[in-house]
Amino acid sequence: MSAPVVTPENSASMPVQPAASSNVIVREKEAIRSWKAPISFAVFAALATVLFWILGKDGTSNFRLSTDTDLIQINSVDLPALATGIVISLALILITALSFWLSLQKRPTPIWIVAIYGVLFMVGFLTWAGVGESILVPGLLLGALGLSIPLIFGAMGGIISERVGVVNVAIEGQLLAGAFVSALVASVTGSAYVGLVAAMAAGMLVSFVLATFSIKYLVDQVIVGVVLNVLVLGLTSFLYSSVLTQHSSELNSPPRFDFIPIPLLSEIPILGPVLFRQTIIVYLMYIIVAVVAYALVKTKWGLRLRSVGEHPQAADTVGINVYMTRFWNVSLAGAIAGIGGAYFTLGSVGSFQKDMTAGAGFIALAAVIFGRWDPIRALLAALLFGFATNLQSVLAIIGSPVPSEFMLMLPYIVTIIAVAGFVGKVRGPAASGKPYIKG
Repeated sequence: MSAPVVTPENSASMPVQPAASSNVIVREKEAIRSWKAPISFAVFAALATVLFWILGKDGTSNFRLSTDTDLIQINSVDLPALATGIVISLALILITALSFWLSLQKRPTPIWIVAIYGVLFMVGFLTWAGVGESILVPGLLLGALGLSIPLIFGAMGGIISERVGVVNVAIEGQLLAGAFVSALVASVTGSAYVGLVAAMAAGMLVSFVLATFSIKYLVDQVIVGVVLNVLVLGLTSFLYSSVLTQHSSELNSPPRFDFIPIPLLSEIPILGPVLFRQTIIVYLMYIIVAVVAYALVKTKWGLRLRSVGEHPQAADTVGINVYMTRFWNVSLAGAIAGIGGAYFTLGSVGSFQKDMTAGAGFIALAAVIFGRWDPIRALLAALLFGFATNLQSVLAIIGSPVPSEFMLMLPYIVTIIAVAGFVGKVRGPAASGKPYIKG
């Protein structure tokens, strides 16, 4: 059959066939090489080679895998520092080469490879730093989890707020308000549970202000968040100095939640004491993370929340009240962050101290970005930052050769490397930070 003849009369009515080259261009745009992960891997592989191999030290490092109260006891492990450092350095170099090969193929480095790389590097680092010392692994993990809990609550609140379209820079203020009010109310009432509810109300109150100014009055959301952080910090510092310190026994001595071991689960080696011998706040954190992760993608609430954060005009046309959806979900985010603040006073420290959050809200915000606005990824990011914070204490206890100034910077260095080195350019909710004007 001969090909049809194109004439001026029929050319306008013939369907236009897309050129093959356009498909190639689309595929090339979809598959873009990213060198952030392999370059980051290369830097850490070089650092590991220098520390663990070239500057490696003879001797052994002892890793204790069980506490004295564990029902099931596991023998401690002795690792030769130099041999372990050489093996781990070679493994890191191989993973780095694999990451470069994946980038050449325009394929991303899977998250499980990043996790394996991080675990190997940390084992090598602890082996190198702990020569001649004993490291209690459950204690290291328990401390990391304890420091991560406020970050996790703050990150969950940040995800809900930003998924609905409001940038929540005020996480720091919500945590600090929750910590202050929970200590005060629990001390007056003698009930940690009442203090926990009060912390949720305090975090929600801060969110009310954020929602009112950013949603109703269309004030820049970042500016409102920064102002709220400064306001809460100044107010709690003033009340602490003028009121709590004068009546600490009556107003700043809150009861703390007791540890509740879960039968059988708490006896699992290594992870049992860490995850299942905790307070009610930690168990509540497990539930909140699971509920948020499920509800965001499986429920009508999550669908409406995400639609308002991605395309509020379209959501408005199908009958969703954009203003109320944003207002109440931002308030919910503040209540969740307030629970994280209560953990400082009712589950960890035991009393309120001036500026006791110490920038945890900003690290929680970094966990939201590092986790790409996904609850599970943000959970893992918060655990990473908590581990880095706890690591400085462990290194100081075992007398690590790492300078103390570097150890103080460690959590923030890890935060910068994680966000800039592995995340790169990511797209958050399309309408996040943009005020919605009806019509």
